Amino acid sequence: MRSKSVRFLKWTLPVLAVSMSFATLMLHGQQPTVLEMDFTNAQLVPAHWVLKINPDGSGQFDADGGHPADPDATHLWVGDVHRPVQLSASFTEHIFASARARKLFVFPCESHMKVAFQGTKRLSYSGPDGSGACEYNYSKDKEIEALGNSLIAVEYTILSGARMEMLLQHDRLGLDQELDNLTSAAREGNAAEMETIRATLTRIESDDQVMDRARRKARFLLTQAR
Repeated sequence: MRSKSVRFLKWTLPVLAVSMSFATLMLHGQQPTVLEMDFTNAQLVPAHWVLKINPDGSGQFDADGGHPADPDATHLWVGDVHRPVQLSASFTEHIFASARARKLFVFPCESHMKVAFQGTKRLSYSGPDGSGACEYNYSKDKEIEALGNSLIAVEYTILSGARMEMLLQHDRLGLDQELDNLTSAAREGNAAEMETIRATLTRIESDDQVMDRARRKARFLLTQAR
């Protein structure tokens, strides 16, 4: 009986080891890779937002609308914004390459310099190759600053798209100014990834109840989406 048990164990242990290794590899392969930026500044509207991005450019944007300090301000308040996003392949490749080049954010990236408060930014990365996070207001690391600013530029575009969706419903004449603002911001590098609002720009461009001038601007911005 004992010899049969020994033979059974000799046969089953390697099988169990292979099965466990396979399960481990499967679990490892299923671990999602995500790059995230979490931004907070109580002086702004929205005061808090999170942008999560996957390696294929898909992602999720969530903003807590907060309340405008001046309820009579002319800038349109859109409230909470929760939506999936799709970024271009080139932008996505660049930001993930930056994360890996900067050690997956596993280092102190706050400069501690006396600069004006611009907002607390938390960059984080998680995936099979590791994980890390760093938080800063201003970083002396030029690549970290550039990465954070590029993601803030994406946030500007997404919120501009949300405002345009409201204007399409309630004030088509207001679209012209919003499109002007977005075009200027894109020219100055403060707005990026028109791909995230392609559907909204397409609706404006094809809506014959929108002024021709606004439709031309939407058409131009669509050429920037790729």
